[in-house]
Amino acid sequence: MELLRLATAGSVDDGKSTLIGRLLYDSKAIMADQLESVERISAARGDAVTDLALLTDGLRAEREQGITIDVAYRYFTTPRRRFIMADTPGHAQYTRNMVTGASTADLALVLVDARIGMVEQSRRHVFLASLLRIPHVVVAVNKMDLVGWDRAAFDAVREEFRRWAARLEVTDVTFIPVSALYGDNVVSRSENMPWFEGPSLLHHLEEVFIASDRNLIDPRLPVQYVIRPRGGGDPSLADYRGYAGTVAGGVFAVGDEVVVLPSGRATTVRSIDTPDGPLDEAFPPMSVTMTLADDIDVGRGDMLCRPHNQPRSAKEIEAMVCWFADDVQLRAGTTWVVKHTTRTARVQVGDLRYRLDVNTLHRDTDTSALQMNDIGRVSLRLAQPLLFDEYRRNRTTGSFILIDEFSNATVGAGMILGESGEP
Repeated sequence: MELLRLATAGSVDDGKSTLIGRLLYDSKAIMADQLESVERISAARGDAVTDLALLTDGLRAEREQGITIDVAYRYFTTPRRRFIMADTPGHAQYTRNMVTGASTADLALVLVDARIGMVEQSRRHVFLASLLRIPHVVVAVNKMDLVGWDRAAFDAVREEFRRWAARLEVTDVTFIPVSALYGDNVVSRSENMPWFEGPSLLHHLEEVFIASDRNLIDPRLPVQYVIRPRGGGDPSLADYRGYAGTVAGGVFAVGDEVVVLPSGRATTVRSIDTPDGPLDEAFPPMSVTMTLADDIDVGRGDMLCRPHNQPRSAKEIEAMVCWFADDVQLRAGTTWVVKHTTRTARVQVGDLRYRLDVNTLHRDTDTSALQMNDIGRVSLRLAQPLLFDEYRRNRTTGSFILIDEFSNATVGAGMILGESGEP
């Protein structure tokens, strides 16, 4: 079945964890012992109803403070689709956690309190969803039970959201009024809001069309591992040489002409293999092993593409970077290790163009450093060329992480805008 990755977002106390708990509970995706544990903890705290937020707020500090701190992943399946759900933090202090959890999402689920409307954190997360190029956004206007199921309150939030989204690159937006506490419009349509003619949240998640979201135009296969069976195996595999990786874009078919970068050697695809057997073609995000018609030099970090459709190659790039580290800052002249697809290289920060205020979208050009949770535009100089597409074109070949070569800690994540000097 098709897999949908979604990330929740919104302000503290908008009910993200409660909504996820309700979604899991009503779709019967939790175990009996999990429910018993949540019921026991809720009763011990004196809660009037079972606090379903405890299904995702797993850290002790989260339960004590009533907020989400780390990214909690939940997996569930319905007859129509498989889901990976990331419950991301709402507080500005954990912006890096939200970026991490939403970086691979197909859909962002943004919660807004019907009583309050859009707040600073709601705007921040809508901007981050836009920055991360998440193709689909669902705005769940929560706590409709606290406004008497009033349609005017829902309409007010919808218009406020649209005004803010007009400043961003947000295209596919769906609005659904819900009550996470009681389950209205979460899995089943609500009888309390007959004026709403749209689907329930789960129905929309099952039906949203994501097949065309991935780049199927630009064939890209970053080579992760070279497979050469040795000794004790099938004699027919003695000369087998396969190149394993995850298809990052486009469609590869047996017999296609391909070129290996950065060497530029051309050949054709002889076979496409998987653990379940050979295929005639492969597309994102399939993990495959390709064999080539010619025995040429191919290693980890190389990329297979089509001769007339190649990624860009540059040693100086512009990127938007979200800084993760709390003990070191990103400054001009600092050096790091960049990991881009399956290739690593040393990189030096050129100029820090500006720091972006994610609440007002103001560009601070006077800043000299990015601190933890800051987002800014920087120029980077690499020790060897990077094979990339702009992030807006391909989220996989247009993204990277920065690593501290001494501690091996991930200190930042970036989205490539283009080569240095481009607008």
